[in-house]
Amino acid sequence: MANKVALVTGASRGLGGAIALDLAEMGYDLVINYARSRSKAMEVAEEIEKRGQKALLVKANVGDVKKIKEMFAQIQDTYGRLDVLVNNAASGVLRPAMELEERHWDWTMDINSKAFLFCAREASKLMEKNGGGKIVSISSLGSIRYIENYTAVGVSKAAIEALTRYLAVELAPKNICVNAVSGGVLDTDALSHFPNREEMLEDARKNTPAGRMVEIGDMVKAVRFFISDDAFMIRGQTIIVDGGRSLLLN
Repeated sequence: MANKVALVTGASRGLGGAIALDLAEMGYDLVINYARSRSKAMEVAEEIEKRGQKALLVKANVGDVKKIKEMFAQIQDTYGRLDVLVNNAASGVLRPAMELEERHWDWTMDINSKAFLFCAREASKLMEKNGGGKIVSISSLGSIRYIENYTAVGVSKAAIEALTRYLAVELAPKNICVNAVSGGVLDTDALSHFPNREEMLEDARKNTPAGRMVEIGDMVKAVRFFISDDAFMIRGQTIIVDGGRSLLLN
């Protein structure tokens, strides 16, 4: 029987790359989606192959539905199946609400929330052929709390969490489990784009009840749980991995 296959969007580095490597450790062959950094994506692919698994690199802007469909056609041609989708790719313009332009809004929504809907639709077609699958999205605390300069991204993440609930119900008859993992502040490349990066890191270090800030490995473990059979009866939920930081926010 062919190995199970997982697609991780935005998997060339950071959290996406770490999730992809963990899936390889679990015995999955991978589809590594990236938008720009082929060299970084190749590094992840090489690490996957060192673990004895296959890696298909697919360059695709997931904010473009045409590119999404082309990506899934490649998955069908190469593997003929898909068992796991991790919707990780994210982008966005970091500005206060009153400074956002229409193009900022559209860009953020397309890559973060529209991509989730249309990737899930295509993924479900392949998953159904093999009796089901797992879909996990990556969200953030900006979906439920105010974060400075985070308006467009926060709203797009709220849309992801709402879609998680709707898809969980609509895809349940196909034996597809849908959930999301929301993380606290992570010290990744993505955080470097925040003008108040150092303040956010300092806050996470000082004010997280668990005694330390969230690490990539914490998020990876939560994703692994949702992909496992142990989470079969958990549907449409967003689990928050933040060491309790959000409990102290108004």
